[in-house]
Amino acid sequence: MAKLPRAIEENLYFLCVEIDGQLLGLQDYFRCPGQAAAQKVLLRAGHSYNLASKVSNASTRKLTTKKVNHETQNLLRNVELVARNLDLISRLARRSLSHAEDVARKEYLRPDAYAKVITQVRTGLKLVQPALSRSDSKSAVRIGQTRDKLEDLYDRVFRALTADMRKSKHTADLANSLLVANEMRRIGDALQSISEAILSVNIGQPVQFERYFTLKSLLPDTKEDDPPELEPLAETRSGSAISSVRSRDASGEAVNAVFKGGELSKVRNERAGVKSWHSIYPGLAPKILSYEKRGQSAALLIEHLPGYTFEQLVLNENDGLLADAQRTLARTLNDVWRSTRMEEPAEMSSMLQLSRRLPEVYRVHPEFKVKPQKLGTLQLTGFDDLVRAAASREAQLEASFSVHIHGDFNLDNVIYDPSERRVHFIDLHRSRYLDYVQDVSVFMVSNYRLQIQDIPVRRRLAKVACDLQAVASKFARSQKDKTYEYRLALGLARSFATSTRFVFDKSHARRMFNRARFLMELALSCPEGSEARFKLPTRELFFD
Repeated sequence: MAKLPRAIEENLYFLCVEIDGQLLGLQDYFRCPGQAAAQKVLLRAGHSYNLASKVSNASTRKLTTKKVNHETQNLLRNVELVARNLDLISRLARRSLSHAEDVARKEYLRPDAYAKVITQVRTGLKLVQPALSRSDSKSAVRIGQTRDKLEDLYDRVFRALTADMRKSKHTADLANSLLVANEMRRIGDALQSISEAILSVNIGQPVQFERYFTLKSLLPDTKEDDPPELEPLAETRSGSAISSVRSRDASGEAVNAVFKGGELSKVRNERAGVKSWHSIYPGLAPKILSYEKRGQSAALLIEHLPGYTFEQLVLNENDGLLADAQRTLARTLNDVWRSTRMEEPAEMSSMLQLSRRLPEVYRVHPEFKVKPQKLGTLQLTGFDDLVRAAASREAQLEASFSVHIHGDFNLDNVIYDPSERRVHFIDLHRSRYLDYVQDVSVFMVSNYRLQIQDIPVRRRLAKVACDLQAVASKFARSQKDKTYEYRLALGLARSFATSTRFVFDKSHARRMFNRARFLMELALSCPEGSEARFKLPTRELFFD
């Protein structure tokens, strides 16, 4: 466990003492409201600010030195966050007093409601330094739980004051009283942020208060004073957080797993997707160790899979290992597609997906939204018009069969285990029966969109994309799927265009967007009824 530098530890101690004194003054004010009691707190603004600045500045100086390991960096950043929130508590206390002084009829303040809860706040603050120095997660949780008490206080005061507003003419006093209650409520948010910062020090990465409880409830009988260690693996674009978890159960046995938390519907879909793969193709998806739902969020504890993601393989590993992984993936996909084939037509609706996501694309790259243009006799169709025209053509074509697809088949959602020579799929919340072209197009573009400028690596990425296209093309011929390349062109157009919303580099995003336009124009130039003869210029698309 990293230790705080003495100067930071001392100033943090004095800051906690200073805030406690200000809260005591706030408590005295509510016991006997008056200007003298209020001024006693209001005039101490500079004290807490100076102490918080000393902690922040010392942390920043320490972080800029070369010999600071990850553990110390994590400690210093979170201590700075603690100091910032302690100063915020001071400011909120002063603002509540300013609003209270604007209340002419002090009975509307409901002053008796505040004394007890301020005592609880002060008790929580006295735990801050011991919790940091002893890595005490139990005390950190107690600090955060004070927020619930302040929320309860606010709810009671809110109901009482709004009821008074219906029958009283003194609305200004009641409004200012409500502002007092709101500032007190926000102290609870600051306390929870302090709690999260301390828990983040103990765990080793940023963690939200509710997420900590969810994680603890998922792990099998871990001790309260033995926090799990988290290592971030990914932050999905849908908002889910994925972390590697290391802990020990009550018997001392090691627990290694992957923790995924996020929006309830997405985590629930992930769980359903994993279950469906277990029934359809056992061994491809990881095992679910436990599942927890809390309000509108949920979390999964998933089996930790050994190996490399395809992104890691392409960017970091040798050609031999990558080739082994590609052969295994090709064999697995052929087996999955053949064994899950259903004689039910599949409509991928790539252009409909694209039209739904275009507003997000234009928010990130507004320069892409251009109207139809004319240069002499040359007419340039607007992008939105191209999408609508391509959607009309696509609606006339559907795959003659369905297979079970991944649904979000990016490079980092496929893991290769070299010791077992097996691939695994992760992040399965979009799995369903659909056109296999959906997965093929997503995988191919996930190679291209990586913002890597190194020429040998880009060639390697292009080859991986083209190799998968060759695998899928061979499968299409074996299944007599004659419009495969035409549907793939529209699928790639969708993926190229929609992926630009994740790309900040304007030139790279422009290359992707231009490819989307080119593919739609190429598809639309193909005479109706001739889609089976359409040829996709794969190498020209992926080799810059």
